[in-house]
Amino acid sequence: MVKRKAVFLDRDGVIVEDVDCLVRAEDIRIFGYVPQALRTLREKGFELVVVSNQPVVARGLVSEEGVGKLNREIAAQIEKLGGPLLEHFYFCPHHPNATLPEYRVNCECRKPRTGMLREAATFHSIDLSRSIMVGDRITDIIAGRDAGCVTVMVETGEHLKPPIETPGGIDFGATPDKVFPTLEEAAAWIAEDA
Repeated sequence: MVKRKAVFLDRDGVIVEDVDCLVRAEDIRIFGYVPQALRTLREKGFELVVVSNQPVVARGLVSEEGVGKLNREIAAQIEKLGGPLLEHFYFCPHHPNATLPEYRVNCECRKPRTGMLREAATFHSIDLSRSIMVGDRITDIIAGRDAGCVTVMVETGEHLKPPIETPGGIDFGATPDKVFPTLEEAAAWIAEDA
């Protein structure tokens, strides 16, 4: 069986504006170019998979079910704006210093670890070596690189902020394969190279 190729996308700062703690549907702001960018990628045969750290769960600000509801709302808004249906959302609810003890876990899913990408690859028969990780933080780039993907940094989110807290530290030597101002330019490059 031929495995699929995918574009893995961070959520906040890549698809939607990063509002620090997205916990309410009325705070969702999708970048205007996202529906077309995602449509371009889908037309080139890429599976679209969102992989996002969501420490709002570990902080007790919203439940896992609440994050799922927000993700479905984001998908609905993108589709309403002419984009493709996003069906594959993976998120990590954990944090090394979680407010809620049950989420204070040294997990494999929190980026920069590769758990979400590997789980999606197994479940959806994705070839990670033919796939691309698009994110706005160094932790996205490390996760993509360590999973065997091409990595793309977009500069629409938190790319200049200090790295997130993570057990084991951060590989500050990690660099993306490509850097673009937005997902729009990234999608054009990916589509041309596809």
